[in-house]
Amino acid sequence: MARGLEFKIASDIVEFEQIAKLNYETFVEEIPQHDANPVRVLEDKFHNENVYIICLDSGELVGMIAVRDKRPFSLDHKLENLDSYLPESSSLCEIRLLSVKTGRRHRKVIQGLFILLAEYCEEMNYDLALISATPSQSELYQKLGFIPFGSLVGKENAAYQPMYMTCESYLKFKEGNKLLSRMREPKPLDRIPLNLLPGPVSVKPSVKSAFVSSPVSHRSPVFIKDLKSVKAILSSLVNSKHVEILMGSGTLANDAVAYQLSLIRGKGLIISNGEFGERLCDHAVRTGLSFNSIKLKWGNSFTPGAIEKALQSDRKINWLWVVHAETSSGILNDLEILKKICTARDVLLCLDCVSSLGTTPLDLSDVYLASGVSGKGLASYAGLSFVFYNHEISPAPCFIPRYLDIGGYAKSEGVPYTLSSNLIYALKESIENTDFERRFGTLRELSLWLRGKLRHLGFLIIASEENFSPSLTTIVLPPQISSRELGERLEREGFFLSWRSVYLQKRNWIQISLMDECSKKNLLLLLKLLDDMLVSGIRRSL
Repeated sequence: MARGLEFKIASDIVEFEQIAKLNYETFVEEIPQHDANPVRVLEDKFHNENVYIICLDSGELVGMIAVRDKRPFSLDHKLENLDSYLPESSSLCEIRLLSVKTGRRHRKVIQGLFILLAEYCEEMNYDLALISATPSQSELYQKLGFIPFGSLVGKENAAYQPMYMTCESYLKFKEGNKLLSRMREPKPLDRIPLNLLPGPVSVKPSVKSAFVSSPVSHRSPVFIKDLKSVKAILSSLVNSKHVEILMGSGTLANDAVAYQLSLIRGKGLIISNGEFGERLCDHAVRTGLSFNSIKLKWGNSFTPGAIEKALQSDRKINWLWVVHAETSSGILNDLEILKKICTARDVLLCLDCVSSLGTTPLDLSDVYLASGVSGKGLASYAGLSFVFYNHEISPAPCFIPRYLDIGGYAKSEGVPYTLSSNLIYALKESIENTDFERRFGTLRELSLWLRGKLRHLGFLIIASEENFSPSLTTIVLPPQISSRELGERLEREGFFLSWRSVYLQKRNWIQISLMDECSKKNLLLLLKLLDDMLVSGIRRSL
């Protein structure tokens, strides 16, 4: 697009605030369609349903146009029996609120807005588009392929001409006009099926290539050197002094953590607010640990006061174990508060970071033990798990199984037993070529945008804006919609969400994970399907 200009779909609060101001400047001050107000902002009555195509210049909004596909349209309120004027269609939308700042109304801005608008409408498979054009711009819109119908609508000093565009008129315009010459060809989903599961994630071709390379002996000098490099990258990523790599899942890493805790005199405190917090309690029971627990309703966040009270009431507690990102509910438990409490009381903090590693910034500098995995947020193959720590660990007494003895790994340069070179080199390729700072920012922005869209559709999301995991969004479905029925239908459409776990089915929850790469355009298609299913489910219940 034009140099210095950015064209995108609006997604954050700052952009929406600028949209309300530009809306006021255009449709109150320039075109007197609405009454003036002292704050000089105007939020469109369909704001929560609009998709805004915007043009930014160094973060400043210079132009916008909105599209919406939910009836009734604004024209439904202005033109009686609107459908009688329109050709037959199966998927229609209304295009509104075209506005460009005074002094910025040049071809580059208009062209960029219409290019992205056309891409979006093609992605959504709309076959009819409506627009209300100011009479002075009616000829321009006709050149774009719009067909006028009906009489003028609106106020005398803010009149509009209703117009529509069909697939045929659009394609004719597209083929014979230069405006869309730089528009890329429409394409299907970036990845079919679209993986919105918390694992396994898709891997890049380079990661796959590393995985299928010839195996290397885990005792060879080159492997030992490369393993040290992998461990250094992992430690640097989370600000931890040490990490050991085990062959197995996150469950294995948590077993290893539990056995390390068995070496500590005293007792522990486990905080549970979801399925995987419950599993920490099970690890502790199976290992014979002495511990108390704070069990919250799934999806609820702990309060510092409750933890302080639990620690105060039992002075024997000297370690605390909690899941950082609770996979079941999408809650991100507050790490900084936990570190502050534990540091002040000289309590050892242990974390399950299986779903937070690689998806959100992690500082494990004051953490005693933490678990993680090679799949999920690190975008490699499952099969490796990690235990991070910041103290020296010696080989343990004989009652700890050899395979779970973290001290044994530390003494053997991380390779006491066979390690798959294929898994190690796949992981190395992935983490060496991932810009994690950028990934964290992108994930958070995409998650905020998705959560906002889901709420606008009427879905109930468990985690609040203060404690959500950027890679996990858990939705509570209304009772008239079955998570199984919805999940199976979405799978038939090519969208694979998490719903099959017993704990999700029991609560009629579904979950969208962003650990795999996906785009807003693909998510918009998912949102449209979810909206249709929500409406049809409600209708069936009436």
